[in-house]
Amino acid sequence: MKSELRKSQFHLQILLFTVIFLSITVCLNGLNPLPSHQDDEDKCPRTPFPTDSCPINCFRPDPVCGVDGVTYWCGCPDAHCAGVRVAKLGPCSVGNGGSAAVPGG
Repeated sequence: MKSELRKSQFHLQILLFTVIFLSITVCLNGLNPLPSHQDDEDKCPRTPFPTDSCPINCFRPDPVCGVDGVTYWCGCPDAHCAGVRVAKLGPCSVGNGGSAAVPGG
């Protein structure tokens, strides 16, 4: 009987310790937002916005899709030169009706 009581108390102490530890961890670090909360975030945050080297001259395509639905073929700097945040890496969907002019052309 005493053995079972000690086991129950031990399990209760472990549970209590775990709850307190997790509570402290969440309070100190906060909760990270879910990816769905980051939909308005620019997919190329490391590129200066706008860049000082506009217009962009690129030697190979690196398409990104702007929030305006236009494919910017010279990548993030190209979209940022146009003053547009990047919605996704890669070209916009086919049939969107828009495409940015090729820089330097």
